[in-house]
Amino acid sequence: MRFVRSLVAVAAMAGIAAAAVAQTKWDLPTAYPPSNFHTENIQQFANDVDKATGGKLKITVHSNASLFKAPEIKRAVQSNSAQSGEILLVNFENENPLFGVDGLPFLATSYADSMKLYKASKPALDKLFASQGIKLLFTVPWPPQGIYTNRTLNSAADMKGLKWRAYSPATAKIAELVGAQPMTVQAAEVSQALATGVIDSYMSSGSTGYDSKTYEHIKNWYDTQAWLPKNAVIVNQSAFDALDKPTQNAVLKAAADAEARGWKLSQEKNQWYVDQLKAKGMNIIAPSPQLSADMKKIGEVMVGDWVKKAGPDGQAIVDAYRKM
Repeated sequence: MRFVRSLVAVAAMAGIAAAAVAQTKWDLPTAYPPSNFHTENIQQFANDVDKATGGKLKITVHSNASLFKAPEIKRAVQSNSAQSGEILLVNFENENPLFGVDGLPFLATSYADSMKLYKASKPALDKLFASQGIKLLFTVPWPPQGIYTNRTLNSAADMKGLKWRAYSPATAKIAELVGAQPMTVQAAEVSQALATGVIDSYMSSGSTGYDSKTYEHIKNWYDTQAWLPKNAVIVNQSAFDALDKPTQNAVLKAAADAEARGWKLSQEKNQWYVDQLKAKGMNIIAPSPQLSADMKKIGEVMVGDWVKKAGPDGQAIVDAYRKM
């Protein structure tokens, strides 16, 4: 009887060991706080994968740049230091111009147009990521971008000399064109940079202004609706390929659901963020006709420059988008 019990115990231990081996764990770093709608959406994605795979694939979300800083996440996924991660595409325009297409001012200024631009650019993005050993799982846009500053802006000339947060090549280029001083500051550092005077202005969505408590330092937000940059959740291709087919399908299904949910959530949260900024004492200002005209001219210059850098692939994306 003791021998039988031993056999049962050994079999149970073997079963536990097999279950442990069968479980795969992924790390997924993000640069934004747990309360941000992007992070909440990604956590739901991780939960959906866990449920759909019966716990075979566990994805741990590391928010607020706690595992890797924003500029480090893409490289971490490429090297498989993190199996998956969330990146802001425009952060990597210097690496390849195609990453910057949704950061071009006044090319796509609504959710509907942003989706058209995504569809026009996705084949090229998929090909680019594949060449780097990465698979694109899904994207979610930020709300439309406006200008945070304590200055009164009647035209682009009034932006000269601002200490301007630059978080991407596009925002740095805007600073150059208006005569502002570009300062590289990531999302997790905005509040400190404002408090210490490193920056006194920047261009971003209502979401970033709310998350970083920008209203404690800046009182004006000009609702320019300049562009809707997208965050992308990516995965190391080898890590994805190592999954069995049912698990791969579960990841792709959860990713498709996260993309649809995230785009809807972004649009719903847009007005909520603006209302919150207003409630905190911030002035929500429609840009003057002159400021709008100046910013659109800047957009035309930047689209032209981008197409030259991006070459035939970039021209094909812009052409396809404008035909939609």
